[in-house]
Amino acid sequence: QVRLVESGGGLVQAGESLRLSCTASGRVVSIDDMGWYRQAPGQRREEVALSTRRGYTRYADSVKGRFTLSRDSAMHTVYLEMHSLKPEDSAVYYCYADGVVSGSIMTNDVFGQGTQVTVSS
Repeated sequence: QVRLVESGGGLVQAGESLRLSCTASGRVVSIDDMGWYRQAPGQRREEVALSTRRGYTRYADSVKGRFTLSRDSAMHTVYLEMHSLKPEDSAVYYCYADGVVSGSIMTNDVFGQGTQVTVSS
């Protein structure tokens, strides 16, 4: 079974930085798209950053210029570098993967369990 394991969340002050990591496990052969979503209390889950299999990376407007997504396809891992954090970035951050091939099975829309990021003002 494919699992996404996240790490790196925590409590920081506004203006500080954090780095999130996520690795896919479960005899993964390949992954099409991989990235991060987040969900704040009372709000919908939103896409933060996504790396596509064609090599394109897109960002939510609210994080452009502050967050950087990097991907190690061989290790099935993504990293989210978050700088100049703001209180409104506080949320549970979920790793996301789509088109995950494990053995002969492809699984779509896989989410990790989430890691809490809290930014104090």
